[in-house]
Amino acid sequence: MDYGKHQTPQGYEPGEGILTTLIRIPVRIVVLVLVLPARMVWDALTALWHAADRVLLRPLGRALLWLLDTLVLTPLTWLYTWVLAPLGKAVSWLAVALFIWPWIGLWRYVIVPVARYGIAAPAVWLYRSVLTPLGHGLRWIGTALLLPALHGLGNGLGWLITVLLIVPLGFLWRYVILPVVRYGLVVPVVWLYEAVLTPIGRGTVWILSALWQGAAWVLGQIWRGITATGRGLGLAGAWLVMTLLVAPLAWTYRQILAPVGREIAAAFEVAWRVAGYVSRAVGRALATIAWYLIGAPVSWAYRTVCTPVGHFLRDAVWAPARRAAAEAGRAARAALATARETVRQARRDAWRALVGAPAAERSREPRGIPARTLGSTTTVPSAAQASETPLGGDPFAKQG
Repeated sequence: MDYGKHQTPQGYEPGEGILTTLIRIPVRIVVLVLVLPARMVWDALTALWHAADRVLLRPLGRALLWLLDTLVLTPLTWLYTWVLAPLGKAVSWLAVALFIWPWIGLWRYVIVPVARYGIAAPAVWLYRSVLTPLGHGLRWIGTALLLPALHGLGNGLGWLITVLLIVPLGFLWRYVILPVVRYGLVVPVVWLYEAVLTPIGRGTVWILSALWQGAAWVLGQIWRGITATGRGLGLAGAWLVMTLLVAPLAWTYRQILAPVGREIAAAFEVAWRVAGYVSRAVGRALATIAWYLIGAPVSWAYRTVCTPVGHFLRDAVWAPARRAAAEAGRAARAALATARETVRQARRDAWRALVGAPAAERSREPRGIPARTLGSTTTVPSAAQASETPLGGDPFAKQG
């Protein structure tokens, strides 16, 4: 690396002078002092917002959603499914049954048959059987009798109108009106236009054109003088404005305002970044202190005291109580099942005693003689049937 070569400072822009270099560091220090509290307050509010969102707002939102679903959406769903939807279907069916089906039946079985067989069919029969033959007869009468007579009458009237009206009017137009209009009106008017009005109009146009050209030349000379004078005054005024106002303002903006504004903006940017580093370091220090003062003791107490106590309560108290509750529940369910079966059997026996056995059971074949125990006449349905052979008989008498 060549240390002798001149290096441009970072952030240097062309046009910076000694004033910019001198005010850069003090401005940045002042801006840092002003911006640091604002940045720390901003970071504290941001951290507080994130903590509130994570600890308070999200659980509150979930709780509100659960309450909304439990108290509003579920009842509304049940109301819609079991009340409004059946009620709507019933109302729609009732509306169809009361308003649509009667009109359909009226249209299908009353209006359409009446219109078809009471109006359309008689009208078609009248048209085909009466009006069509009558029209054909009237057409034949007009074609065969009236048309020739009218044709002859029209020819006679046409000849009479031609002789009495058209021929005299044509003679009057050709030999009276047309000569009078042509030689008494049109020819004098044309002569007057060509011999008198046209020369007078041309002379008037020439005189007006000469007058207009002279006036235009005079006005042009006057406008050129005024324009030259105004251009000179405008150039002088513009030079004065540029020299006395625009040039000083431009120099002030370029040499003072622009560098100062650029340095203030850069100072704010650097100060905001540095304040962020300082605020983050302060936040980490506060978080570390809070951990060692509060978090670590709480974590140790939870891990050393609460967790063993919780395990002991879970294994020594909660698990036996849950097993005992489960056993009691199973015993209660078994007792309820036995009671239900007993009640069902008693109801069935009472029904059989009052009404009798069902027909299917009465139509069965008689069962065999139930077995009896030795020395007793009590029948036991589950015991094997005893032999009817006397005890003193020879069990092998039938053998051989």
